[in-house]
Order: sequence, then C-alpha cells, then structure tokens
Amino acid sequence: MARLALESISHRFGALDVLSDISFGVDAGEIVAIVGPSGCGKSTLLSIAGGLLQPTSGRALAGGFPAASLNPLTFVFQDFALLPWRDVSANVSLALEHHAISTPERARIVAEVLARTGLSDFAHALPKELSGGMKQRVGLARALAVRPAILLMDEPLSALDAQTRELLMDDLAGLLDGGEMSALYVTHNLDEAVRLADRVVVLSRRPGRIREISGAPVPRRRRAAPEEAGQLARWRAHLWEMIRGEAAEAERETIGATA
Repeated sequence: MARLALESISHRFGALDVLSDISFGVDAGEIVAIVGPSGCGKSTLLSIAGGLLQPTSGRALAGGFPAASLNPLTFVFQDFALLPWRDVSANVSLALEHHAISTPERARIVAEVLARTGLSDFAHALPKELSGGMKQRVGLARALAVRPAILLMDEPLSALDAQTRELLMDDLAGLLDGGEMSALYVTHNLDEAVRLADRVVVLSRRPGRIREISGAPVPRRRRAAPEEAGQLARWRAHLWEMIRGEAAEAERETIGATA
C-alpha cells in the first residue's frame, strides 16, 4: 500500500472547478513531483494531500508511518516563516516544543538536523544574518526535526536565485536519498523535477487532470553523472512539451473568454 494515496480527488471553489478526478500514490522513500501550467491546482492538491483542505469529492489516505515519526505529514513552503527574534537553533527547536520530548533529547535532535543541513556553525545566528538559501536550510532543518514520513513541499526553492537553487537541489537530493522518507513536491521548475523526482505527475490546465505520470529514466543516485545528461534532457523536453501545450490552450481559452 502506498504511504500516501490520493483517490479520485476533485475540487471546486464556488463555481470554479480546480481539480478533476486525480488519483496516484506516493510510496515509502519515493519523491513524486507535481508540475503543470499556472493555475492548474498544484498547490490545492498538495493542501488536500496534507489534510489542510477537504476535497469536494474523493479522499486522501495516509498511513504506514514509522513509529518514530513525530509529525508524519510535514509541509515546507517557499516562505521561510522564521521567527526573527529566535536564532537558528531556537527556530528549529520550535517544531519540537509541543511534543513530549525532554530538553536534552530536543537539543540532540536539533544538533543532528543542523549537522545534516550544514547549519551547525550558524546555530546562534539570527534570521536577519542569513542569506535566502540559508533561511530555507533552516526551514528544511525544522521540518526534518519532527522526523516526517512525507515532506509536502510547495515551491520550496522558487524564492531563491539560480545559483542558490542549484546548490539546494543538490542538498535536497542528498537529504532525501537512501532513506524511507517520501516527498510530494510541487514545482513550476522542470529542472527541479528532473533532478529530484522518481515520478512526475503532469497536470492539465484547469480543471487540473492527470495528463501523464512519467517515471524517471535514470535513478536519482546516477543523475549527476555526465553520461546520463542526454536521457535527462530528453525527459525534461518531453515534460515541457506537455506543459507548453496545456499552457497555450489555457491562454487561448482566456483570450476567447475576454474577446
């Protein structure tokens, strides 16, 4: 059974149909990216998957989580949402303060996730002293502190410059590699999807329907190898061709409605 299963999800806001009959699953250790044209319902679908929003019809099922997981479904957003008066360590610790964990154990967990995200030397820095990339690392460390079974990631790198985004993509690949932690990853950036995802769900224009679920031609651990660049480029081109067609149709419909 999939760790997260979306079954026949449809949703509307008032008279506006946003999603239509979406079904797929996310297995343990798997990264699934959701891509599609602007306004197709990607973030809405992520909110439904995480229980923040009830679908108009269908259901989201989650289970099979490790006993050690303190918060099995954990969101990471593009907004870092750091408390400016707390240093890095205290911002990460915030995620643990409502759990029955001793102070020494909390300190141990914080030290561990700071080390995993390359933040140990910045434990006592305030958010105003950090770059955008470092702030997003703090957001990731805070999410990892609760030992999530599934990370629900909504455009986590979109607010960063291209160079920082590349570096954090590598960091994310390392953090998600080789374990049982899963991720559902919404992005408009196909480079992120191709670098990180095991499968990519391509949504149509609104109302978002599944156009295709595309499996990666190369395992994650081999994607940095130069000899795999050609396969990955072809995969990216295939994904872009689908999205470009849907975006063009959406634009034509918009022009027709306003003419």
